Amino acid sequence: MEKKIRIGIAGYGNLGRGVEFAVGRCDDMELSAVFTRRSPEELRVASGTPVYSFNDIETFAESIDVMILCGGSKNDLPEQGPELAKKFNTIDSFDTHAKIPDYFEAVDASAKTSGKTAIISVGWDPGLFSINRLFGEAILPEGETYTFWGKGLSQGHSDAIRRIEGVKGAVQYTIPVDSAVEKVRSGSQPQLSTRDKHTRECFVVLEEGADKAEIEQTIVTMPDYFADYDTTVHFIDEKQLKEEHSAMPHGGFVIRSGKTGEASNQVMEFSLALESNPEFTSSVLVAYARAAYRMNKAGDTGAKTVFDVAPGLLSPKSAHELRKHLL
Repeated sequence: MEKKIRIGIAGYGNLGRGVEFAVGRCDDMELSAVFTRRSPEELRVASGTPVYSFNDIETFAESIDVMILCGGSKNDLPEQGPELAKKFNTIDSFDTHAKIPDYFEAVDASAKTSGKTAIISVGWDPGLFSINRLFGEAILPEGETYTFWGKGLSQGHSDAIRRIEGVKGAVQYTIPVDSAVEKVRSGSQPQLSTRDKHTRECFVVLEEGADKAEIEQTIVTMPDYFADYDTTVHFIDEKQLKEEHSAMPHGGFVIRSGKTGEASNQVMEFSLALESNPEFTSSVLVAYARAAYRMNKAGDTGAKTVFDVAPGLLSPKSAHELRKHLL
């Protein structure tokens, strides 16, 4: 029997818990260790997997095949991604779109030096949506691509709010503008600005004594996250946050509208409707962990994105089985 792919989890929040459950559903993988910046003795994981301090993570370089990084994009991954790629094959969900090229270069330098394979910005956007944007442009070169997110809770944007001094808890919802979606689906190829397509709605719990006006201004002017959108901030209490905003739904769609032949209008659409954003994202990360392991075994090292990974590498099935059952 072929040995199982040994997975490590770096960070045990919502994403890390999702990875734990996703690995448990994969017969060709096993969860070897969870690493936390909290006290390992105080952390109990659902699967009973051993928990270790983040400070000890490098000592596991020989016993983990792929490390899945489950930290946030704003503060954790920019440091952890390049550093851990020096010791491990890695998967992460870095999702600050504007900074992906720089992040790629930093991780690539580390992974190439160490002979590791690091697939960055994995998830559904960036990730699966990115692939569908590529398909649309390649297949319908004359046309327009539109991406809509939500309505749903954004993990990265919620995390960015929670990092603001004076914020005790927060969630952020991305909401498509219905009129914009209708125009796109009609095939009329409207010109839409970032602000035309979505609004953002934030629900924030403040620390005692925090300056409400200052925090609201910090949120609505935050570059890369809120500055380009119509953003509404609601201040609520902890009880309301827990009772009304503990679920993590999300989804969205990528639409490509383009011309073929002399006049035919074609519309391609890929969509997701998710009850749990982190659990679905975690499942994507785990599939790409399988690909990273296989690519590294084949000598394909350095940083990669979803554009560089052949779809067959994501599946536990053999190439023969895929041709027979899915092609």
